[in-house]
Amino acid sequence: MPTDTKRVRGPEVSQSLSLFRPKPVITSSAADGKTTDGRQRDQVDVRPVFVRCGLISQAKGSAYIEAGNTKLMCCVYGPREMERKDETDMKCGRLMTDMRFAPFSCPERGSWIQGSEEKGLSLMLLESLQPAVCLHKYPRSQIEVNVMVLENNGSVLAHAITCASLALADAGIEMYDLVLGCSIRQDGASYVIDPAYLDETGCSSSSADENQGSLTVAFLPSLNQISGLQSDGEMREETVTAGVRTCIEGCYRLYPVIQQALAKAVRREAPPPSES
Repeated sequence: MPTDTKRVRGPEVSQSLSLFRPKPVITSSAADGKTTDGRQRDQVDVRPVFVRCGLISQAKGSAYIEAGNTKLMCCVYGPREMERKDETDMKCGRLMTDMRFAPFSCPERGSWIQGSEEKGLSLMLLESLQPAVCLHKYPRSQIEVNVMVLENNGSVLAHAITCASLALADAGIEMYDLVLGCSIRQDGASYVIDPAYLDETGCSSSSADENQGSLTVAFLPSLNQISGLQSDGEMREETVTAGVRTCIEGCYRLYPVIQQALAKAVRREAPPPSES
């Protein structure tokens, strides 16, 4: 059989990279008051955030966000004419969202395979963004929002909401307000805001405690309104109420960073002042 000279031949024997990667040790972080990445528990201590707009020239608007090791990219296309023409769609525009995980984004391979998880996240992203977009300004049109998770290190839905809102603003889509997302992980009497992947999957308290779960809030800071709320697990009513307030405070801390990123994008696209 002739040798294929155009293809780079791999080694005869290979091993998975995960065998050489050090396994994280999940300690009882609630005892020393620290999260797995060294932040303070039971405080509004969000991860450092890096945001950039207008990275993809082929899209109408785009945004990139990093929160710790969580990395997401969002592209916005449209408004474009709808394919399906009926009376309900002709009165106002339609927002379409699609959220996917890159094959290399998750520690476990099975967590990124397309299925009910990605469809559920796409639906929650749509429900969080739709109240903030002025769809009545775009009759017979559709706006497509595509989010790609490049690295999943926790709180992907919250940061996807923020990244998608930033991309919509970069695309020039009329909105009532920006939408910021923040999440919290409740673990017994302790909580972690903007949890990392190990904080989401680990559990430091006893399994008998029913007050455990996660909460994600989509918030419009200028209007002081909540556009989306997603909860998992079993939490008491007072715990959910306190968690919503904590997430709102986290959104307000993120708001100046988003405003600064939008201002930088506008200055880059603005024409230079003419000399008289």
